[in-house]
Amino acid sequence: MDISLFLLFLLACSAAGATGAMFPPGEWYKTLEKPWFTPPDWAFPLAWTTIYLLISFAGARVAVLNDNAYAMAFWAVQAGFSTLWTPIFFGLRRIRGALLVMLPLWLSVLGATLSHFWLDFWAGAAFVPYLAWVTVAAALNLGMWRLNPKVEPLRVDKL
Repeated sequence: MDISLFLLFLLACSAAGATGAMFPPGEWYKTLEKPWFTPPDWAFPLAWTTIYLLISFAGARVAVLNDNAYAMAFWAVQAGFSTLWTPIFFGLRRIRGALLVMLPLWLSVLGATLSHFWLDFWAGAAFVPYLAWVTVAAALNLGMWRLNPKVEPLRVDKL
């Protein structure tokens, strides 16, 4: 594995992860009713750090292989949708809108997982925890939407 490629993929993950710092959960999130299976707050940064390290490893392994176009495209698409979800959910407080981002996010993570497996077993295996986590995140998002039907989104003119 090329360490320079790993660091570039990790930099991309860090950019996506920066939205968490720009749009923290805050008091609004604490007031929401949450599904019974919501992980404790400390689990989120631990999970995302682990996921970012793993998918950076996967990207670096696959980037140097022949016929990697689909794997790299899925890697990029999942990064884009992952980056988009946080500002929609936490920044704009649009629970339903964030749920709509979950579908292409989940599909792109599935595509990345399968296409990485196709090229390299360990790269595919590195995406499995992310697929599991985004599945839980989608269920959490759906649960919060159902449990909080009257939550008003933040108005853009109020920013």
